[in-house]
Amino acid sequence: MISIIIAEPFETLVDADLLEKAAQAVLDIEATDPSNEISIAIDGDDEIQTLNQQFLGVDAPTDVLSFPSDEINPETGAPYLGDIMISYPRAKQQAENAAETIEDELQLLVVHGMLHLLGYDHAEPDEKAAMWAAQQKALNHLGCRITRLPE
Repeated sequence: MISIIIAEPFETLVDADLLEKAAQAVLDIEATDPSNEISIAIDGDDEIQTLNQQFLGVDAPTDVLSFPSDEINPETGAPYLGDIMISYPRAKQQAENAAETIEDELQLLVVHGMLHLLGYDHAEPDEKAAMWAAQQKALNHLGCRITRLPE
């Protein structure tokens, strides 16, 4: 199950189905257990900055944070992969800077966050190459028109 939580200021600006479709594409492409559960939240810069400071020691907002989990949901018995937090203001600014749509940017951020939940990383060149290839595959599958990938 994919849970989507959109903070009130952004509820009318974000298509929850688009986010779910992007997450599901990664789960399908990566051939993961179909019972996996995740949570995706859209919020503002202040909330993301607080989490970034609390968990990563970085006192600044960012576009996406992933919090992998290896827990089992006690109610369903399903594996809980973790949480993805996305800053809508960051996503909007990045989309405008790259002359892309907010929808494509949000798909990119969901795909990126999902890959982190599945164990991908980009700290080392070989890890980055593998993650970027998986990311591009998912974006192509979605028909996402992103012309650049995050650095």
